[in-house]
Amino acid sequence: MSDPRLAALLRDVDAIEPVDEREASSIVRLLAEVDRLEHPFDEDADPVHLTASGFVVGTRGTVLHRHRRLGIWVQPGGHVDPDELPEEGALRETTEETGLVVQHPPTGPLLVHVDCHPGPRGHTHLDLRYVVLAPARDPSPPSGESQEVRWCSFREAPALAEGALAPALERLEAVWLSHQPQWRAIVERMEQGPAS
Repeated sequence: MSDPRLAALLRDVDAIEPVDEREASSIVRLLAEVDRLEHPFDEDADPVHLTASGFVVGTRGTVLHRHRRLGIWVQPGGHVDPDELPEEGALRETTEETGLVVQHPPTGPLLVHVDCHPGPRGHTHLDLRYVVLAPARDPSPPSGESQEVRWCSFREAPALAEGALAPALERLEAVWLSHQPQWRAIVERMEQGPAS
């Protein structure tokens, strides 16, 4: 484990209570792969690598987009840049893909889900999914990104999203509801800030 980003990350992964058997298997696989990978964040070093995504929450629910290559509705996310922490990658990728300015909760990055799944080009993504807060503005993705991106209510999101995402979205709603008074105040302050 030569990458200094891994120690804290592995503690966070170990603390997750899996929502289903798929996540339990994903955690086991992630831990095994990270142990064997020399450069676990580098998409060019091995077809199996860590990625990061943002589960956007706000007063309108959550944000999903139709993945450009895979054609399914998922949360925004992607590869972690060199020397970037995965939680920083989740923020950057979310902003790049939605046009929304997002931030971590005030207590710091919150890793809420892990999933291992096939990615484009024959890759396997070990995806780290963080909660990120966003103002209620409409997404405005730049050209080159999927233009099919929108807010979904927590009730609507599991029906629209790729099927395996439903248990994670149910957890996301529970996390939002348990933090709602504090996070709602933060999101409302974000809404009063400059437009993204």
